Amino acid sequence: MRLKTSLLKEPKHKELVSCVGWTTADELYSCSDDHQILKWNLLTSETSRVVKLPDDTYPIDLHWLPRSVGGKKQSQAESFVLTSSDGKFHLISKVGRVEKSVEAHSGAVLAGRWNSEGTALATVGEDGQVKIWSKSGMLRSTLAQQGTPVYSVAWGPDSEKVLYTSGKQLIIKPLQPNVKLLQWKAHDGLILKTDWNSVNELILSAGEDCKYKVWDSYGHLLYSSQPHEYPITSVAWSGDGELFAVGSFHTLRLCDKTGWSYALEKPNTGSIFNIAWSVDGTQLAGACGNGHVIFAHVVEQRWEWKNFEITLIKRRTMQVHNVINDAVDLLEFRDRVIKASLNYGHLVVSTSLQCYVFSTNNWNTPLIFDLKEGTVTLILQAERHFLLVDGGGLYLYSYEGRLISSPKFPGMRTDILNAQTVSLSNDTLAVKDKADEKVIYIFDAISGKPLGDGKSLTHKTEIVEIALDQKGLTNERKIAFIDKNRDLYITSVKRFGKEQKIVKIGTMVQTLAWNDTSNLLCGIQDTHFTVWYYPNTVYVDKDLLTKTLYEKDASDFSKNPQIVHFVGNQITIRRADGSLIHINISPYPVILHEYVSSSKWEDAVRLCRFVKDQTMWACLAAMAVANKDMATAEIAYASIGEIDKVQYINFIKDLPSKESRMAHILLFSGNTQEAETLLLQTGLIYQAIQVNINLYNWDRALELAVKHKTHVDTVLAYRQKFLEDFGKKETNKRFLQYAEGGKIHLLEFNCAFDSLY
Repeated sequence: MRLKTSLLKEPKHKELVSCVGWTTADELYSCSDDHQILKWNLLTSETSRVVKLPDDTYPIDLHWLPRSVGGKKQSQAESFVLTSSDGKFHLISKVGRVEKSVEAHSGAVLAGRWNSEGTALATVGEDGQVKIWSKSGMLRSTLAQQGTPVYSVAWGPDSEKVLYTSGKQLIIKPLQPNVKLLQWKAHDGLILKTDWNSVNELILSAGEDCKYKVWDSYGHLLYSSQPHEYPITSVAWSGDGELFAVGSFHTLRLCDKTGWSYALEKPNTGSIFNIAWSVDGTQLAGACGNGHVIFAHVVEQRWEWKNFEITLIKRRTMQVHNVINDAVDLLEFRDRVIKASLNYGHLVVSTSLQCYVFSTNNWNTPLIFDLKEGTVTLILQAERHFLLVDGGGLYLYSYEGRLISSPKFPGMRTDILNAQTVSLSNDTLAVKDKADEKVIYIFDAISGKPLGDGKSLTHKTEIVEIALDQKGLTNERKIAFIDKNRDLYITSVKRFGKEQKIVKIGTMVQTLAWNDTSNLLCGIQDTHFTVWYYPNTVYVDKDLLTKTLYEKDASDFSKNPQIVHFVGNQITIRRADGSLIHINISPYPVILHEYVSSSKWEDAVRLCRFVKDQTMWACLAAMAVANKDMATAEIAYASIGEIDKVQYINFIKDLPSKESRMAHILLFSGNTQEAETLLLQTGLIYQAIQVNINLYNWDRALELAVKHKTHVDTVLAYRQKFLEDFGKKETNKRFLQYAEGGKIHLLEFNCAFDSLY
């Protein structure tokens, strides 16, 4: 990926350009010390003057009112705020009419920013004050009063907090009074610019120490650049939070969200004082110290899947390279490419007006359909369909271009969704709620309605990342998620009646991914790369989980690596420096999954005998119990030396009725409640009582006996024998009460017990 920059031969402005801002993906406004505001049309390459400002007004910062105001979506921004050196900010319409000028600060107003809803404006100035204003320019509050000038301000993702600079410090101040602020030393020199992205919630800072840095929203340093030659004068996030740009003297840099650099350009610009990304995130503009406005397009993005490598070589052209036969195809588009995704044998490309769906078997005849909303911010693919996310909503399409569903939930904000907070499988769509980060909404992909009983999945702490498994039956669909403590959990998405168990299967997990063809899960936890060959083991036999893992030392991956793909038996990991690492795991677990899903149990046993790996046998044991194939389970457990479980399986196989066998298989997996319910429903009251006696659930055993008016004396006798074995006396009031009613001699009980069998 790199930037393709363009500069005019002669600058249009006579003085330095202080700020720039986009109205649409092809229209830009620029402000300069020559007091002119110019409009740039990229389609016609024309530049026109919008307004000439008064001679005493030197513009410093410009920010367009967000396009979605009060829930209504506008096709383009209609007005902007302009801050100036005379202590005022000006609300100016698109045609250049100054709607209002407000005396805001003593000294220059150094920055002004609208919140994401366009309902409030934050300004900062040379007087060290941070002020919050209404949309119409009425002062709401003075949030802070610093002793030094505040050079930059940014809103938090939820518009409830404001980030601003104070010398070498960064400060996050909540709008609510009496809430503690967060402050930390961020740079060794004066901090000049900050930006806070609402999608990934990461913070950028740039300073006179010639460094740019990436922080999380708690003030933890994630990346610090090497010192540049000159101070960093501008930083800006792209809308989707995947990229950011850095500007300095004769320098423009394109970076990944984790900090490392994709491209470095050295244009003749002087210092770049301000950077603005276009609405669709395909290009950026910079305000240059020598009067120029620099434009840069993001090109040479790459997508890989199996033997295909696709590169965006121009704004409207993609090159497809098949590495097997070295064939090359060129794909031409009418409009510029905004987003693309390559997976499951299909390439999905969104331009500003249309969506193209290519099959990897035929690049010549794409399926094309028009888009409702211009800018697609995210494309997710599953085997049978794909999801488009734009400013208007979530849209699920088949690969034939048919709209399947458009799920909705209360307070939905699609502009802040990314691949970590949305997950798609063949039958399910999961979306993390931004308003309450402990909640995941789960939808049926085909109908777009909430799954199961309509309840969302709720965790005890905030959730960071979610992922749905891709294969298997709908009623067995699992979702894995990482919470704020970096613990990895797994649970079923089918949620009827009682709460499904949410089980922890890993700790200190940084990143995760499901396999595309089998339900294998991989993740990087602490210093280990781990593959859970059969995560469902936790619901079948928890003791086996550690035996179904593949672990590898991950210390070579450096800090904060990210899993990019898990295709077939190859995992692609991106290190913190941007380099890609490919890891191959054994192909046998995938083959085992295929055999089990086709109920080829003999082939599965044969495969395990051939591989001679304890991990494979442990996986087969759990799979066999999950599918209630106890003959295969017996072989697998015997192969890993679990003799006690083999004996229990033999006991289950000898039980007289099908219902008894089913109940004991449930007991084997630890599902006591389900086993008891099954026995009661089929009239096997004594067995239900016996199950609770064997588990020492004495109160429940007595409760069942009394309720069904049978075997009360049996429960009492077992209890008496249990207490005698341990030399204890009865203290339970209920047992004392029923023992008074009718005592039974232990010898008589033993005779009665023998006669039952």
